[in-house]
Amino acid sequence: MSKNFKRAVFGISVALVLVVFLGGFVSNGVSAGSQNDGVYRQMGVYEEVLHKVQSDYVTDPNITKVTNGALHGLLESLDSDSSYLTPEENVAYKAHQNEGTAQVGLNVSRRYGYATVVSVMPGSPAEKEQITDGDIIESIGGTSTRELSLAMVRLMLEGKPGTDVTFSVVRPGKAEPQKITLTRKQLEAPALSEQQYENSSILYLKPVVLTRERVAEIETRLKAMPKNGNKKVLLDLRDVTDGDPTQAINLANAFLQSGTIASIEGQKVAKQTFTADATKYITGAPLVVLVNHGTAGPAELVAAAILDNKRGDLVGDRSFGEGAVQKTIELPDGAAVILSVAKYEGPSGKAIQDQAVTPNIVVTESIDQYLAETDTDSAKPEDKPTVHTDDQLNKALDVLKQKSA
Repeated sequence: MSKNFKRAVFGISVALVLVVFLGGFVSNGVSAGSQNDGVYRQMGVYEEVLHKVQSDYVTDPNITKVTNGALHGLLESLDSDSSYLTPEENVAYKAHQNEGTAQVGLNVSRRYGYATVVSVMPGSPAEKEQITDGDIIESIGGTSTRELSLAMVRLMLEGKPGTDVTFSVVRPGKAEPQKITLTRKQLEAPALSEQQYENSSILYLKPVVLTRERVAEIETRLKAMPKNGNKKVLLDLRDVTDGDPTQAINLANAFLQSGTIASIEGQKVAKQTFTADATKYITGAPLVVLVNHGTAGPAELVAAAILDNKRGDLVGDRSFGEGAVQKTIELPDGAAVILSVAKYEGPSGKAIQDQAVTPNIVVTESIDQYLAETDTDSAKPEDKPTVHTDDQLNKALDVLKQKSA
């Protein structure tokens, strides 16, 4: 074997051993031995495949690139958040974490092998370009997102204020990817959106983010409601992605006097169950929660807690499915593994990352309206729709009207 080939096999072997055995199989006795034997057999398969690639491929392959591709695939086969970073990528990733960065307003994850838009920050450059949930980012700066870890995709979308990022987006109704250039800027989450419906009997709240400050604002609004009035609550968690799981649990607790809110568990993370604290309970007012494909992470914890405890109705689309805790593991050659080590579960015991949250009242968004709104190439300004029918919001209001205060 050549030295390059041996290095490739060694690189994959080291990564496999660290990823698989960091869980401490040795302490599991006989069972551990059988699992180890299976892994070593698979490493032999990897070695044989690499040997065939080197000896029989149509051209002399770049073994380093092949190895990196195999390691990317290994981690991404686990879930969308687990990533492999080459030594060069790891250096850039760590440097990026210590710098203040500007954004274009895109929250992304991985679906179908490519980076996918989960949600778009209101008022951001991405929203002004009419990028929306579910759009696929095919490439960034000419590099296919299939070849990039999720961590690197997120890093490449960020940068210094005033700098540009160019990427290609695959959108419904478009035959070819659309190349878009946006200028990065410092973004702040919009203020809490609050409205009154049905003669002020329905309090509508849209947090946009679930930070400590934002959840405290919502709690203040809920505490200000009349205790014996006819008030009802409509909590809009559509496109709510950013936030803190702890604050999501606090928000759910504001509506739950008792019961399980969520739990978290992993192979080496002992199960922890979060139950409602009666002292943090605020209101038993009739409740409807709006969710869609852009509802992800902490917002899904709130939605699952409300639905599984039968505290209120969920209206809208199935959520995105994002609910894991990551750990970064440094490798000997300077590379790194970002590994999901635990997953959040709703009160029903379903892992949110695996199954997402499906509303008990499903109202899908109109694809025809979406296509009309994004058809900027052919529509004249005066022909573009100016009236937007929010079927999900209207349905949520109808459901609340039927509830007794």
